[in-house]
Amino acid sequence: MNYRYIGKTGLRVSPICMGTMTFGTQTPDDKVAFEIMDKAYDRGVNFFDTAELYPVPPSGKLAGLTEEIVGRWLKMKPRDSVILATKVAGAANGWFVPPIRHGMTAIDSFHIERAIEGSLKRLGTDYIDLYQMHWPDSVVPIEESLKAFDRLVQSGKVRYVGTSNDSAYGTSKALMTSEFKGYTRFESIQNNFSLLNRRFLDELATLAEKEQVSLLPYSPLGGGVLSGKYNQPNNTEGRFASYMNSTDKRQRLMADRFANERSLASVQKYLKIAADAGLHPVTMATAWSKQFSFVASTIIGATTPEQLDATLAAMDLELSEEVLKACDKVHNEILYPMG
Repeated sequence: MNYRYIGKTGLRVSPICMGTMTFGTQTPDDKVAFEIMDKAYDRGVNFFDTAELYPVPPSGKLAGLTEEIVGRWLKMKPRDSVILATKVAGAANGWFVPPIRHGMTAIDSFHIERAIEGSLKRLGTDYIDLYQMHWPDSVVPIEESLKAFDRLVQSGKVRYVGTSNDSAYGTSKALMTSEFKGYTRFESIQNNFSLLNRRFLDELATLAEKEQVSLLPYSPLGGGVLSGKYNQPNNTEGRFASYMNSTDKRQRLMADRFANERSLASVQKYLKIAADAGLHPVTMATAWSKQFSFVASTIIGATTPEQLDATLAAMDLELSEEVLKACDKVHNEILYPMG
């Protein structure tokens, strides 16, 4: 196993991280969720990611359930054998209003303290290895946010902190503030990154390289679109199949972004590249997302244990130059299909 370090930390993680956001909804059964986590763990995955807002789609009724499921599983493992990551919900002034804490969330001292206490209780642990801001707060000064995160590190409740869904400006501003104020810095950034969404390469990749902030890519399969299932006629599998007909505006927008005409056209080309290389398309897409020096660990998801076979096959796989160039050609032909 080629373990990697996150940022400048002592967190030595597997190149693949087990994401858990469907546990409690698409994977409603503890038994199946445990089987998924056990399979990943037994294959050498030591990094598990969750959030106080999970499962998805977010709801006030179910928020926190995923952490509870992970917590019940964690009790059966040596705690220090697992690198555990979770997140404080982003600000209500962001891309949507989280259905927790009465829709008043912010990345301020109060909410960070409330969030960490809830997560620790649900996860059944006294510390979090990597605590992340789920998305930024455009109102609360980053100084206040970082000061609160720093207190968690000093108290021993958190080992390291990271950001997510952040911009080059937001990340660099946070790093600069940490340096001058002496606060714990963001060691990682968890952003959407896949063959269908290469936006990270535009600006953030340079920042990540120069500042040693590790990318933890999520959605390496483009929300499952890169598996090719949405290219099949009359497909009813996957969350975007239901999102397309949802009365929820946000869910329909997500489906339009991920499974639009241009992204499906790109996928058709990627499917051929994978077939010509003798690779499962899921394996190829997962391997592509982790094959960058600034990536510490790629976050995968699964709703059944069987789905892990193709993603875990990418654990030690390095794509050939021929495959990489073919993938680049598709991107140049259909630029930024997700916008």
